[in-house]
Amino acid sequence: MAKNTFFGKKVTLNVSGRLIDLSSPKVMGIINTTPDSFYANSRKTGVDEALQQAEKMLTDGATFLDLGAYSSRPGAVDISAQEETDRLLPIVEAIASSFPDAIISIDTFRANVAEAAIKAGAHIINDIGGGTLDEEMFATVARLQVPYILMHMKGTPQTMNQLAQYNDVFNEVFDDLAAKYQQLKRLGVYDVILDPGFGFAKTAEHSYALLNRIDEFKMLGLPVLTGISRKRMIYGLLGSTAMEALNGTTALNTIALIKGTSILRVHDVKEAVETVKIWEAAGR
Repeated sequence: MAKNTFFGKKVTLNVSGRLIDLSSPKVMGIINTTPDSFYANSRKTGVDEALQQAEKMLTDGATFLDLGAYSSRPGAVDISAQEETDRLLPIVEAIASSFPDAIISIDTFRANVAEAAIKAGAHIINDIGGGTLDEEMFATVARLQVPYILMHMKGTPQTMNQLAQYNDVFNEVFDDLAAKYQQLKRLGVYDVILDPGFGFAKTAEHSYALLNRIDEFKMLGLPVLTGISRKRMIYGLLGSTAMEALNGTTALNTIALIKGTSILRVHDVKEAVETVKIWEAAGR
């Protein structure tokens, strides 16, 4: 376990023996191996397409690549673990082989899919369910000893929109993540990244309230990932579409950086890397 802290926040991530310095924010590029992800340009269903996208994102400055084979957009069709694995593993293996220095994150809530992907060459588990959709997830992360992205969500992608109800969204999300982090620590998992879960069982108003207080998650002493790229909280407010939401994404990513986020999870890596550079040049 890395002991480095900055204002109490853990600033290194142990990825297969490599220490990633998060005191300077990093960018995670999204590659979806699904045919129905909400942003069409992120869909890379073939190995060749995914490799081309991975190369572009790495060239543009991505530190992490986040691969997902299960669409988690509201109301998405549920698919089997076998179908998810069949979509995912050939792409994980191809990227790990072609870009051996790439750090691959796996976007799944299923412990067996996560384990298969780690064994195929991935490094990080990004769990939208925060351990609630598969009771084996926490134990699997502990056994594999890999970094874990702990996200807040209620329900499933099929039901979450109906569960977007809170008395105090920040405190409820904070308390949920804090309790789950304690569970993970008891299992020996220390490389944890927090994700408030923007848009997952949250209205746009809930998501903006969380963004406004995202700096307060540092009380848990963990790095925070912000995943708001091209989401409805942007294009719904502006009366546009996901295709037209890049400018809004950059605006919110800038706010997230000001408030201390450590990782920007995005569809557009070049623009996010430039945002980080400009923010750092301006004196942080």
